[in-house]
Amino acid sequence: MKIGLFSDTFPPEINGVATSTRILRDALLKHGHEVYVITTYNGDGSEKWDDDGMILRLPGMELKFLYGYVMTSPFHAHAIDEIRKLELDLIHVQTEFGVGIFARLVARQLKIPLVSTYHTTYEDYTHYVNFIHSKTIDALAKKGVAKLSKMYGDSSMQVIAPSEKTKKMLEGYHIRREIDVIPTGLELDRFDPEGFTEENRKEVLSSFGISPDSRVIVYVGRLAQEKALDIVVNGFADAIRQGADVHLLIVGGGPDEERLKKMTEKMQMADRIHVAGPRDASLVPSIYKSCDAFVSASLSETQGMTFIEALASGLPLFARRDDVLNDLLIPEKTGWFFEDEADLAVKVKEFLAIPKEDVKAMVHDCMEAVKKYSSETFCESVLKVYDRAIEQYRHQFSITDVRVRDSVVQVYLISNKKEELRLKISMDDYSNYGLRQGGVITQNSVRELQEKEKAVSAYQGCIRRITYKDRTRRQIYDWLTKKTECNIETINDIVSQLEEKGYIDDRRYCREKISSMKAALKGGDRIIRELVRDGIPMDLAAEMLAEEPDDENTENAVRLAEKTIASHKGISSRKMNAVIRKKLIENGYSSETADEVFEQIDLSDVRLREADSLQKCASKAKKRYERKYTGTELRNHVFRYCAAQGFEVEKIYAVLDGMEWKE
Repeated sequence: MKIGLFSDTFPPEINGVATSTRILRDALLKHGHEVYVITTYNGDGSEKWDDDGMILRLPGMELKFLYGYVMTSPFHAHAIDEIRKLELDLIHVQTEFGVGIFARLVARQLKIPLVSTYHTTYEDYTHYVNFIHSKTIDALAKKGVAKLSKMYGDSSMQVIAPSEKTKKMLEGYHIRREIDVIPTGLELDRFDPEGFTEENRKEVLSSFGISPDSRVIVYVGRLAQEKALDIVVNGFADAIRQGADVHLLIVGGGPDEERLKKMTEKMQMADRIHVAGPRDASLVPSIYKSCDAFVSASLSETQGMTFIEALASGLPLFARRDDVLNDLLIPEKTGWFFEDEADLAVKVKEFLAIPKEDVKAMVHDCMEAVKKYSSETFCESVLKVYDRAIEQYRHQFSITDVRVRDSVVQVYLISNKKEELRLKISMDDYSNYGLRQGGVITQNSVRELQEKEKAVSAYQGCIRRITYKDRTRRQIYDWLTKKTECNIETINDIVSQLEEKGYIDDRRYCREKISSMKAALKGGDRIIRELVRDGIPMDLAAEMLAEEPDDENTENAVRLAEKTIASHKGISSRKMNAVIRKKLIENGYSSETADEVFEQIDLSDVRLREADSLQKCASKAKKRYERKYTGTELRNHVFRYCAAQGFEVEKIYAVLDGMEWKE
């Protein structure tokens, strides 16, 4: 396989990313792969190859305030031509800016699958752009970091995180790509203290002006604000003032180097706290082996390469609690956690008091703790990611057309095998997946979106139902449960979206339903029954109804009674009373309200017309029954009919006596 490793930093620079990239390159070469490194150099001009023709360096400018980081332009037209000649099978990018952006341009232009490793927690570096120490600027910078990290992650076929801590952080950025946790491997044999003699130790410590019989605790890494070295220096100064016979050796370069030197001089500790500056990477294993323990107060590590190097060298650790140390630092077995400067001083003194035999046991435990971090295991894990990325790239889809309708995006796709496919996706997913017309989408993402398509179709169905008629939350929930294949989690999500957008609102539904039912002269009990039937909780229905004025309820009841009177002609006043009461109760008014209605309505016209109404009622009944009955039998049926209409018996007899009856 032909692999291109793209990184803004590479040896002879000393830092975790440079070391990780170099270790991966060497391991891949041992496995027989053809590996090219594209990195930077400090200077003007054009790109240039190293003598071996395997490392292409791009010109850039050194940023001294950022510990010597070389920033290069993301555009190198001629370099792309050079890389095209390599016919790479895959690009693995190690950094996000400069060369990192260039790698993504190359991958897109040359149609090469890209894998990225996220080495740096950039949220811990926002102070480099926050010169005025503003909380607002810091918050905006962190938000920008999250957006950029998501964009970079989503532009990769696969993402590698060196630790679970980093993976959780990336998942918090909502990166859609698969994230593999692969700790950076080490060439453990380089750090093995076996065979390292007292003469070797004497030579190394003498180069720093330290007596070979001294107890030395070392820090190796960048000297920068995010490494919290002030805590380390102050903690050791406290320990020394309290009588600890120990030296602190600080190895590395960065923007804080001169400040730390001045700090130790001001404290009059320069003879015991040595800010030694950077050293060649080849000397670092010997420096570890010459010391007794390792210290760092940094909480910005994505994996903590120096912690692993120190343990591989048999050095116990002093560190603040951090997720990257969960499997590495076992208290009082492979090191000590400390909280602050004072606590560090206490722990250092405890270490210095441990018997030599116990120290030897700790050395063994430290080396055992990092055996799983071999470069061989690292390389094998990364190669599996490469194979998966290449396979996914072969089966990705191109987006040929995009159409938007009713907040749903219809995406038209065509695979490398010319298979056509259509997807309905939400606007949010269209944005989150970084889709665009003319872009590409992986097969995994297509599968994810196909699964989500059920939810999109269900959402559209809800919109259609709501457009036709307003619905309650319960009605939508029941429809989704019975008529779609969505699981309960998806249903809850759809209902929440509809509520957030105001498409369903039970309180609004209550107000409108109460208003329309009152306009139809319905009473409170009837209104509540119908609201509950529609899925509104009883307490909410009662609450919303209680917000309406009480007098309006009685007014509507009176109007319904008057409407009933007008529609029921020719009945007795007693029958009219019964009809009105029944109508009021049926429409949800209480008996108390009905009693109030009878106190307000006027039934005098009904009573005045009662004699005429009885005459008409009897004539109507006689006409109906005389086809079947005669004589007394006919008279009895007419009597019963009139009595059923609520007329008084004596008045019925009087009317019947005045009518002609055939025998």
